[in-house]
Amino acid sequence: MTPVETVQRFLDRINQRDPQKLSELMTDDHLFTDSLANIVRGREQMRAGRQGYFAFCPDYWVSHEEIFANGNLVAVFGAAGGSIARDGQLPPENKWRTPASWLAVVENGQVKEWRVYADNKPVYDILAKSKPNP
Repeated sequence: MTPVETVQRFLDRINQRDPQKLSELMTDDHLFTDSLANIVRGREQMRAGRQGYFAFCPDYWVSHEEIFANGNLVAVFGAAGGSIARDGQLPPENKWRTPASWLAVVENGQVKEWRVYADNKPVYDILAKSKPNP
């Protein structure tokens, strides 16, 4: 499997929202960096993190318009979105979408590193609106 094919499979598994299947494409020492530079190290820590995120945003999705590779580095440009769950529901006003890009380092058919570049403002705006007023 080429690095691009690995990343395409990784994107597909993100869209399946199955943390176990997704973690199967991560190296043991996987490194995840979100768009705020928060870091999660390790496949199992990331699997647990994804499980929590998919509960927070159960219809989370990613899409790609362009993918470029340079050896084992793969850059993806597209969008991400979903809905922030509230009390087990997905209110229409909690739906968001933002342009996004990702940089992957692929090693032996697995993603060793996944970096996210996206604007979190749409999610923060939803969270701010859903906070109860004091």
